[in-house]
Amino acid sequence: MKKITKIKENKALLQIKPKLRVAAYARVSTIEQDPENQIREIAAAGFVVEPHRMIAETVSGSQAIAHRKGFARLLDKMERGDVLVVTKLDRLGRDAIDVSTTVAKLETLGIRVHCLALGGVDLTSSAGKLTMGVINAVAQFERDLLIERTQSGLARAKAQGKALGRPSTLSADEQALVRARIADGETVSSIARDMGTSRQTIMRARDSEPK
Repeated sequence: MKKITKIKENKALLQIKPKLRVAAYARVSTIEQDPENQIREIAAAGFVVEPHRMIAETVSGSQAIAHRKGFARLLDKMERGDVLVVTKLDRLGRDAIDVSTTVAKLETLGIRVHCLALGGVDLTSSAGKLTMGVINAVAQFERDLLIERTQSGLARAKAQGKALGRPSTLSADEQALVRARIADGETVSSIARDMGTSRQTIMRARDSEPK
């Protein structure tokens, strides 16, 4: 019943403002996935989108939306007063911060953003901003928990005498040889070439403490 009511509201919105232009953005992560499901979902919600205002692209969700060519093309076609529709928040950015930044930018351009997964709420409205605020708070909470757990794990490993950081690709004897050769005046680059490794590895060996 709620879904039917929302569809009616969306259609009413379009009827009240006949000049209202709607654009839609669909994203999939791999070529095996089909964005058609997102396009059908947007149509089923009552939004009528002209083909040239519908952009579907295949791009990893880890890529910031500012670097997505398809979205950039769509944005070039949009004007103040337009509505952008997406099925889910993760279509619109790589994380909550990216989504919030994008919505804020669109709002400054006079573009409203509707997310179907959130009941079709306009993310630039007061209710939408409240929703985004809650989502951002949860995301920040999860990040803080991850940092806290990581730091606790590192402190626990250090207390147990475990070596932290990336393991060296050189043995203890090779690291000792590196330090001896540097003490004799050889350069990091020449030692790296001679031992068939990177300068970073030689520098780590140089700076490591003898065991």
